[in-house]
Amino acid sequence: MVFALLSVADKAGLTALAQALVTAGYDLLASGGTAKQLAEQGFRVTEVAEYTRSPEILGGRVKTLHPKIHGGILARRALSDDQEDLQTAEIIPIDVVVVNLYPFEQTIAQADVTAAEAIEQIDIGGVALIRAAAKNFQYVSILTAPNQYPVFITALAATQVDFGLRRQLAAQAFAHTSHYDQAIYRWFTQSETISELPATLTLDLEAHQVLRYGENPHQAATWYQTRAVGFSTARIIQGKPLSFNNLMDLEAARRMVAHFLDQHCAVIIKHANPCGVALGQTIAQAYTRSYQADTTSAFGGIVGLSKPVDEATAQELSHTFLECVLAPGYTPAALEVLRRKSQLRLLELTDLGTAPELDFKAISGGVLVQKTDTLSDDPTAWQVVTQKKPTAEEYQELLFAWRVVQQVKSNAIVLTKNLQTIGIGAGQMNRVGSAQIALTQAGTLAQGAVLASDGFFPFDDTVRLAKTYGVQALIQPGGSKRDADSIAACDELGLIMLITGVRHFLH
Repeated sequence: MVFALLSVADKAGLTALAQALVTAGYDLLASGGTAKQLAEQGFRVTEVAEYTRSPEILGGRVKTLHPKIHGGILARRALSDDQEDLQTAEIIPIDVVVVNLYPFEQTIAQADVTAAEAIEQIDIGGVALIRAAAKNFQYVSILTAPNQYPVFITALAATQVDFGLRRQLAAQAFAHTSHYDQAIYRWFTQSETISELPATLTLDLEAHQVLRYGENPHQAATWYQTRAVGFSTARIIQGKPLSFNNLMDLEAARRMVAHFLDQHCAVIIKHANPCGVALGQTIAQAYTRSYQADTTSAFGGIVGLSKPVDEATAQELSHTFLECVLAPGYTPAALEVLRRKSQLRLLELTDLGTAPELDFKAISGGVLVQKTDTLSDDPTAWQVVTQKKPTAEEYQELLFAWRVVQQVKSNAIVLTKNLQTIGIGAGQMNRVGSAQIALTQAGTLAQGAVLASDGFFPFDDTVRLAKTYGVQALIQPGGSKRDADSIAACDELGLIMLITGVRHFLH
């Protein structure tokens, strides 16, 4: 007699697996809820409490923590001393263990969950069973998820549950318990303030896709995911597999449109920077305006859209060479148009607003970790520091420019007009250099435009330069010891200046 032990919170696929085990000659041993379901389905099953002669106690907290269970799992079949111990204690070998754990992550994801409810979903016995079976994989098969059942059932039918498969299942089992423990650890150490991070940080990442290469062809790269959210859930409708650089640009596009999910917004990304951003009355108009913002840089770009792609937008997208389009959806008519450009990668990501919790930067010998900059600015807290005040229309323009400049590499200067970028200066070593690039790009369009800077002005030179091009209003975080100089220059030149009190660098 040999047992297969089943103790599962997720009952998916249970019936088919139980039938396969019975057909292969196993007797079924199961804990309370699992035993009840199997019995209702007509299976002959021994309940754990009946076998151990130890009823469940502590409200179900202790069920399978018993020598007759763990002895049956951990016994080394080829060791005579272990076999004698089994016979003396009347322990039946357990050659298959099927366990999945209490839904801790699903529980804590609920908005109104209490600490007591979360704690009760910390599985103890299940983890012990998994680790015991995985440790003794030389003799025992461990299954931890319903998606493993089909392969195991096929192997069972062919009597080919061999060492290689058992070892593979054991590795997956330890990955499963590691992920589970990390979720619990994160819950215990979750921060309530933006400045706090855990003293020990362990990453729980799963390989999602091996990439052709990294930033350059000589760099190996793999896409890892933390959990099934964000781009790992995106639907790739057509086109070649995504590259490392594609994914970096797609995240930059997602970050930008996430600011404007309640509006029609389009962004075109090149080398992780926006080259054109615009709002419109329709998503087609928004895209056209973002393209017109910089037609040269748009070639070969990554497009992000805040609304689903319709036929009119698809027609506009098809007029130039693009690498990828990211949108929350596509109409059938739009897909019919875009499928004519078979090399164009089309991604559907319904949840564009989900940002990574943490941001990582590798350095020699370590990693810098910070909370992702998802701070929502409060425009009511901004200060108008000049004598001249913005109109309601100018205020909305300044707000648009401020949201765009957050997603441009520092030092960043953004010029906008009529809710469209007309000049972007990114990543220069000094702020005047970025301003000169943006203003030169805008040219005569800078007349009446607004200027956003992601950092303060240590001197009044950027203000005076902006005036020569006809800029009428500026927005910046403030914080320089010489803020008064820039403010005075604005008053002298008849300009408007807003200070946000919040900085959004993007290095």
